[in-house]
Amino acid sequence: MFLQIASFSAKLLAVLAFAFGIHILALYARELPLLDHHIILSYVLNFVLAILIYFFVLQASKKPNAQAGFVFVFGSALKFIVFLLVLKPLYNADGTISLLEIAAFFVPYFLALIFEVFSLSKHLNRQ
Repeated sequence: MFLQIASFSAKLLAVLAFAFGIHILALYARELPLLDHHIILSYVLNFVLAILIYFFVLQASKKPNAQAGFVFVFGSALKFIVFLLVLKPLYNADGTISLLEIAAFFVPYFLALIFEVFSLSKHLNRQ
């Protein structure tokens, strides 16, 4: 199982690093601030939470009572709770949440989510 998680983590890191590079290039091309809006924190939080969710879903999938789906949904809810507790106050510090701040959260969120779903469905279909 360690190898599975390490493989998932390495692939997810590659996906998010590539996306981060594209994200930064897009900001640079539009002459916008590159590392504002807590973009690094957002990518790191989404990376760590995706690995945790993947781990716990794998653990739940080993049990015969099929709780993996509930664990996945709970994990996805946990991501939004972290957003509300950690990132939203930072984004809302100036009184508004800009489109750049929304993108700083949702780009890594959706990429990590898509990668999680793809990886977990591949794993669970093999069982």
